[in-house]
Amino acid sequence: MSEEPRIRRRARLRNKEAKELHDKLSANLGGATLWPESAAVETGEFQGRALLLVDNVLVGLYDGAEPEGDPFLSVRGLLKFNPTARAVTVDMGAVKFVTNGADVMAPGIVEADPALKEGDWCWVRDERNKKPLAVGKCIVAGGTMVRGKGKAVKSIHYLGDKIWTLEA
Repeated sequence: MSEEPRIRRRARLRNKEAKELHDKLSANLGGATLWPESAAVETGEFQGRALLLVDNVLVGLYDGAEPEGDPFLSVRGLLKFNPTARAVTVDMGAVKFVTNGADVMAPGIVEADPALKEGDWCWVRDERNKKPLAVGKCIVAGGTMVRGKGKAVKSIHYLGDKIWTLEA
């Protein structure tokens, strides 16, 4: 019998740390208001990836196993906070591939935030509904993604994956 997947090594952040994290993440996402100061902000770990939880809801993730560096919103966090910056928009033909975890190919991209640089976090949305499908890292700069060639975004977390289905 398999064990229910769960978040391990949970640790609550101090108010000062939570505010610094909020401000950093907010600035990266175009100044979006994310969570109130009174929110309980925690870090945790799941399958070798550090996670960010706010009021017991998984809203973000980090690049590695330790909560260091720049965090980014998870698909659930994107749905909750509705940021506008760092978006990459794909045509409807790419949606089924992106939601199955495929990396985003440049020919399927119809729009990308020109401020994105190689190695930046970004989020992928569909062109019709503008809803988040995935979170990833830019392989090329935002200005060169649109209708280019090859891979443009390395998929890290997507709608329906194990992080999406994880309950805090």
